Amino acid sequence: MNQQGKAKRNLWIMWFANFFVSGSMTMVLPFISLYIESFGNFSVTYVQHWSGLTFAITFVSAFIFSPIWGKIGDRYGRKKILIISGLGMAFSIFLIGFAQSVWQLFFLRFFMGFFSGFIPMSQAFISTQTPKEIAGRVLGTLQTGSITGSLLGPMLGGVLADTLGYSTTFKWTSIAIFISALLVMTTKEFRIEVRSGAKSHYSSKEVLMHITRNPILLTVLLISALVQIAHFSIQPILSLFVSELHGKSNIAFYSGIAFSVAGLGNLLMSRNWGKIADKYGYIKILVILLFAAGIIYLPGAAVTSFWQLVLIRFLLGAAIGGIIPVRIAYIRQEAPIAMQGEVLGYNNSLRFLGNIIGPMLGGFVSGYLGFSAVFISTSMLLIISGFILLVTMNRNPKLVKRPA
Repeated sequence: MNQQGKAKRNLWIMWFANFFVSGSMTMVLPFISLYIESFGNFSVTYVQHWSGLTFAITFVSAFIFSPIWGKIGDRYGRKKILIISGLGMAFSIFLIGFAQSVWQLFFLRFFMGFFSGFIPMSQAFISTQTPKEIAGRVLGTLQTGSITGSLLGPMLGGVLADTLGYSTTFKWTSIAIFISALLVMTTKEFRIEVRSGAKSHYSSKEVLMHITRNPILLTVLLISALVQIAHFSIQPILSLFVSELHGKSNIAFYSGIAFSVAGLGNLLMSRNWGKIADKYGYIKILVILLFAAGIIYLPGAAVTSFWQLVLIRFLLGAAIGGIIPVRIAYIRQEAPIAMQGEVLGYNNSLRFLGNIIGPMLGGFVSGYLGFSAVFISTSMLLIISGFILLVTMNRNPKLVKRPA
């Protein structure tokens, strides 16, 4: 089988692996706050605060280890890292199903973070096998796997939680992630041919120098944190907001719908945004997507019904769906093959930093100022991110180029 055939086969294997991982992870997201409520008779403010902290703690350990995994992947191959990640997450989530207190849940989610990053690492795995000129389309296709999983996961998780209970749902989730690790074992790892004389590896100092010498690349990486802060600020308290809008009846199921509908918009537009960015330039499309997502999120502060919230999250998903594949395709364009894993590792670390700050910010803002304030702060962060990237692009026009 030639390289093109191997790349296509790997793409579809990783599509299904991402589907299982994303579906499994999002199965449990809608009811983390409800799981905490099941541990005792707590106040609403206590549950909101601990939902944010418990959700965020996974990303503390992931923030620390992501560049390390990326560097190891550059040197020794990403397939091994993906297998370790899948097995580690499966074991961690299985143990979470036995948690009896908030502190046990907190520490188990911290442990899980050491193995997080399966989906970003799979993007790096496929990126190094993809020609620059079609990177947006290919990575957009890969993302539809995780989006499809995130679309079905919350609803399935809601049904399982309502019928079997939270603990059993965590245990079933771990099995699906274990299947993803098995799928990775069937892939064939290789890197696309590079030009003669290209370096086979770079030191961390060389990688950091490469990033800092390109202001647009540096800005794209830093904006990763702002986007995640905005996007994740609503995640841990969304089920509580749904409960306020819709009532307690079948709350896990309706929370699952609110989570999943953003994935539907994402699914419909992710690959299309990648194709558009391949044609017109990654940075220009990123600016448009950031402004669009910020504007769409703002009306969330004024919703009065569950279905209004569903509509806004669908439109948000359509706008924000291109940000990840377009951003990864841009890094694929700007970073040499031999350093892409580490560059993407820094990108993932900054994303995880946003994942740490966002849920805590959302939990505290909603606790003191109400749910509407979370939507307003989220919208402003996305618009600010768009302005930052727009200014950087205009100051460095020579660095803004279409894919080669």
